Order: sequence, then C-alpha cells, then structure tokens
Amino acid sequence: MIINFIRGLFMALADSVPGVSGGTIAFIMGFYDKFINSLDGLIYGDKNAKKESLIFLIKLGIGWIFGMVLASLILASLFEKNIYEISSLFLGFIMFSIPLIIKEEKQELKGKYKNIIFTIIGIAVVVLITKLNPVSSKESVVDITHLNIGLILYIMIAGMLAISAMVLPGISGSTLLLIFGLYISILTGIKETLHFNFSYLPALIVFGLGVIIGILSIVKIIKKALKKYRSATIYLVVGLMLGSIYAIIMGPITLEVPRSPLSFNTFNILFFIIGAIIIIGLDKAKVLLSKGNE
Repeated sequence: MIINFIRGLFMALADSVPGVSGGTIAFIMGFYDKFINSLDGLIYGDKNAKKESLIFLIKLGIGWIFGMVLASLILASLFEKNIYEISSLFLGFIMFSIPLIIKEEKQELKGKYKNIIFTIIGIAVVVLITKLNPVSSKESVVDITHLNIGLILYIMIAGMLAISAMVLPGISGSTLLLIFGLYISILTGIKETLHFNFSYLPALIVFGLGVIIGILSIVKIIKKALKKYRSATIYLVVGLMLGSIYAIIMGPITLEVPRSPLSFNTFNILFFIIGAIIIIGLDKAKVLLSKGNE
C-alpha cells in the first residue's frame, strides 16, 4: 500500500509541473508496464483482471489524489518561487533515468538501431510542443466559470489530450494544458473547489469526462505498442524523455509571471544531485519492489 501510494504521489507531482509527465515517473520507477496493463485490465479485462487492476489502481490513485491536492494547495506557489530548484531536480530525474532505462531494456534496443528514428521523432515532438507553448499571462488563461457549447467541447478535448500525454512518458500533460490556456484555470478550479467555491465545478466535471474518454482511447494503443513493437516504443520513449530536458529548461517561461529559461547561472547543482540520488535509490529499490510487495 505504502509503495503504491508513493508511486502515485510522485506521478501527481510530475503531472502538476509543466515539462514532466506522470508516465515518465512510472517508467523511471519501473512500474509503467504494470500501470498500463492495470488500466487495460480494468477497462477490457475479465472479472478477475478487473478486480486485480482495480486494487492496484486504487492504491496508486490514493497517492495521486493526495499529490495533486498537495500540488494545488501548496506546491503551486512553491513552483513559482523555486522554479529553478525544481527544474534542476527534474533534470536530475531525467538525465539519470535515461541510462537506467536503456540498461533495463538493452535486449530490446540492441541490434535494432534503425529504430533510432523513433528517438529522433520523440525529441522533435516534445521540442515542437514546448515551442508551441505560449508565454503564460493572464490574457492567455481561459475563463472556465462561464460555460457554453464551444467551451465545453474545448475543455473536453483538452482533457482527452492532456491525460493521453500524462500517460505517455516524456510528454507533459500540463504543458499541453498551458498551450490550450487551461493549466492555470484547471489548477485554480481544483483549489477553489477544495475551498468550497463551486463555480469551477461544472468545468472540472467536463474536464474529467474528457480525461475518462482519453484513457479509454490511449491505453489499448500503448499496450499493443509495448507488446508488438516494444523496441520501437522504447526508442520513442527515450526520445520523448530526451526532449523533456528541453521542456524542463524552458519551463520557467510558462509561469503565471514568466521567468527566464533555466541557465548555467540559475541551475542548482544541489537539487540536481538530489534528483540523481532519488533515481539511483529508486533503481536500487526495484529489486525489493518486484518481489510482490504491492
């Protein structure tokens, strides 16, 4: 229970920060396949598969919800004030996790170097999405408290795409929400609803429906890709993660009050090392986690 709570917590913290996805954290922590298979089992599996998947996802979900509430109430302001430290931390996560993933999947990658084209595609996708990302400002934020048919469809589609990105390693759903002008609106909506201001609730329900539709659409595709085209998929994931380095560097420009991209002057070596130590520690703990202490 505690292990999956921590997993979910880390996923939520990643999902709440533009530049990193919860899928990336799941891949780093070594439970991405189980996460995808559980989502697939819950949706399409038989009775036993649904039960087993539901138990795992509930444990994971409790941690995720706790992490997202924490991010909404506390960490949003922390990210604003300490964005360079947080960015340095996540750079440590990414840069030390990529070699571990390559090592873990070396049998799938070895001798299949033509698939490196998928790595290039992955890098290009994340860089392109990041470049499309507008500099955050109050003018770029969509007002979701007054719904109409067009806005309902817009929020639902954004929810579908954002959850698909959150499930995929490397692509940040939060970054996509920023592009749609909904990141601050959704985060504010969650915070206000928790403070019993329900003016945002209808929009959050619409967004939630989009998330459900997105999950139903993307999970089957990812499971099939990992099963039938694992080598190409892993090369793509590595590319998405390499591209996320650029997304993290550019992350400070997406704040409500935009700041300069991460540079050598603002890079924090201490937090980078902390990120590295966390990843190395998680990798060492994989042996214990894989013994069925779910």
